[in-house]
Amino acid sequence: MSETAGRLKMGILFAVLSLMLVGFGGLIGYFTGYIVVWMSFFLAIAVVMNVVSYLKSDSIALRMTKSKLVSRNDNPRLYETVEKVASDAGIPMPRVGIMRTPIPNAFATGRDRNHSVVVATTGILDMLNDNELEAVLGHEISHITHKDILITTIAATIATIISYIGNMIMFSMFFGEGERGNNGIILLVAAILIPLGAMFVQLGISRARETEADSGSVRLVRKPDALISALEKISKPSRAQFSASRNPQGNSPQPGAYSSLFLVNNFGGHSLLNLFSTHPPLEKRIANINKVRKELGI
Repeated sequence: MSETAGRLKMGILFAVLSLMLVGFGGLIGYFTGYIVVWMSFFLAIAVVMNVVSYLKSDSIALRMTKSKLVSRNDNPRLYETVEKVASDAGIPMPRVGIMRTPIPNAFATGRDRNHSVVVATTGILDMLNDNELEAVLGHEISHITHKDILITTIAATIATIISYIGNMIMFSMFFGEGERGNNGIILLVAAILIPLGAMFVQLGISRARETEADSGSVRLVRKPDALISALEKISKPSRAQFSASRNPQGNSPQPGAYSSLFLVNNFGGHSLLNLFSTHPPLEKRIANINKVRKELGI
C-alpha cells in the first residue's frame, strides 16, 4: 500500500469513528425526542475533543500513562539514544520520558515533529541491549516522521468517549433509569455494539501504523535483527513482570485505550485472540521486517 493510500485509509477510519460518536447521539435523541439536540451535542464533543487532542496529545498521553519527562542527567543512555536516532531522522530532539513499570514497552506521542515526546518504560530499559533499544526507538521516531501519532491519539480519545457513553447507558438501564420496552432494548444493544465497532476501527488504525513504523525503523536504524530480537523479548513479558505492574494500591500505570500508542500491547497479559489486539501478530511483524530488510539488501 502506498503512503498516500495508507493515509487515505487512516482518514476514512478516523471519519468513521467521528460518525459513530455523532450517530450515537442521534440514536439517543431518536428515543428521547431530541434528536437534533443530542446529535449537535455529540458533534460538539467530537470537535472539542479533536481540538484538545491536537493541541494536548502529548500532555494527555503522559498523564494517562503516568510518565515523567527526564533530562540527559536523569538517564544518559535513553536520552542520548533518542538524540542519535532523531538526528539521523532529521527531526528536532523530542522530549524524553520514562514510565515506571516493569512491563517492557515504549511509545511516542505529540502533534508533530516539533512537539513530540518519546517514552520508554523502566522495564524495557532493563531488558534490552543498546542495539535493541536503538531499533525500538527507531520505531518510535518513525511514528513521528510519518506524522501518524496524532490520528492514533485522537482515535483513542474518541473510542474512549464512545465506550464511556456506552457504559453510562448500560448503567442507567440496569438501575432502572433508562428507556423501557423495545426502545430501551434497541438502545441497550447499541450501547454494546457501537463501542465494539469503535474498538475495531481503532484496531485497524493502530495495526496499520505499527507495521509502517517497523518498516521505518529498519530503514532508519538499519538493524532489523535487533528490532526482531526486541519484539520477541517484550511481546511476552513474564508472569512476574505482569503481576508486579499491578501493585496493591492500584496506581500502576494502565494505559487503557492508549495501549495503541505502545510498541506492543503487553499490558493485558497473554491474549488468546489476535482479533482484539491493537497490534499485528508478532509473526506478521517479523515477516514485514524481513521483507523490508530484503528490499534494502541488509
